Amino acid sequence: MANSNNQDTFISRIINAPQELVFEAWTQEEHLRHWYAPKGCTVHFAHVDIRPGGSFLSCIRNPEGNYKDCWCKTTFLEIIRPEKIVCTLQVADAGGNPISARDAGMDPDWPDETILTLTFTPEGDKTLFTLHQTVNTALAKRTGAYPSWIQMLDILEAHLQPAGIR
Repeated sequence: MANSNNQDTFISRIINAPQELVFEAWTQEEHLRHWYAPKGCTVHFAHVDIRPGGSFLSCIRNPEGNYKDCWCKTTFLEIIRPEKIVCTLQVADAGGNPISARDAGMDPDWPDETILTLTFTPEGDKTLFTLHQTVNTALAKRTGAYPSWIQMLDILEAHLQPAGIR
């Protein structure tokens, strides 16, 4: 497992939606399928079981990128509703079996597993959202992971606006 250090990736932003709704967007498949992929990509969930000890297996499909299908197993370590989610993100194959980033065709420096900590803090009718991933920020920017998170958060925020919620 990756260790947290001062070079980890942190992204914070104020999301124009209440804490409970932002939290639900991270813990309900009906929300995730609308925003959990960067621009131009789609997401497919092979299974979803969001609870401590549960997991989901997702595939982000990029028709134009280097990684056409990027499978990832997300395992939930801690869920404190509506304040915090801690999970691992593990490079996987289509069956959910762990594989190395190199075997997946990813940057060989990318860790096979990272820890993702998400916090949701109410700020009136908005939410201060913070993402902490145990991967070096420079590597996350070089591989496209960092800008992908930014794009996904933009899509999330648009989805949570009254016209976007389905």
